[in-house]
Amino acid sequence: MAQDFTIFPSMTFVDLGLYQFGREDCEPAHSFGPAIRNHYLFHYILNGKGTFMWQDAKGHEHKTPLKAGQGFLISPRQITTYVADERIPWEYCWLEFDGLRAKESLEIIGLTVNAPIYNPVHPEFAQSMKDEMLYIVRNKKEAPLHLIGHLYIFIDALTRSVKENQPAASKVKDYYIKEALAYIENNYMHDISVESIAESSGLNRSYFGKIFKESVGKSPQEFLISYRMIKAAELLRRTRYSVNEIGSAVGYPNQLHFSRAFKSVYGVSPRNWRNANTPLTEPDIDYK
Repeated sequence: MAQDFTIFPSMTFVDLGLYQFGREDCEPAHSFGPAIRNHYLFHYILNGKGTFMWQDAKGHEHKTPLKAGQGFLISPRQITTYVADERIPWEYCWLEFDGLRAKESLEIIGLTVNAPIYNPVHPEFAQSMKDEMLYIVRNKKEAPLHLIGHLYIFIDALTRSVKENQPAASKVKDYYIKEALAYIENNYMHDISVESIAESSGLNRSYFGKIFKESVGKSPQEFLISYRMIKAAELLRRTRYSVNEIGSAVGYPNQLHFSRAFKSVYGVSPRNWRNANTPLTEPDIDYK
């Protein structure tokens, strides 16, 4: 069984960061698991086939046969096992990554704990995604910042490989969405609402909410909360401001409301999240 395995050096990359990556040519019936990961782990099957066994968010078990050209995502705290075929064992490459924007980026793609199977619809972008993964694996001696740049290109190619082509008529909608996203980016720290975001785009709330969710995958309110909490997490990790000050800085003058919103996104209170994520700890090693 041939294996190429690299642990990424411990460095602070807040939005997206690598933890480990590699490539493995498995022996017949080689298995790994059941196991639980601490970060997102994406496998792409280069050759052969095997079976991916996974639990969804409700603990229901699934068993999915996969082959070359497909892939699977393992989410943090998800129980999984994967087994190479007995006659045509698979060869795969993998990237383990995480960060403040990891969950949001994967949800936009449609890869979640309940939908972890990767089935590309655009071969040219799937090839680019594969090339980026292999580039990272083969160039482990490059500078960390260089490899993080290729991680971003990987995410972009992964997104393009699964998103359906939009009709020309959607370009007008894209304009409105870009206007709304720019408004949120420039005003999230103020007392803004879905109504004010819609007005900034010149649309009524009902129609705006519809096209926003179709384009982004979240309602305007869900996206606003998520965006604010990403900014809050960055401040919690990189500054010494109090929780109350950070809440005010992202549009929540009421600390209780801020704590509730933060917990709805990250599952823990702002204070507990800060304690767990500052200072940055060494990455956990997940041997294949």
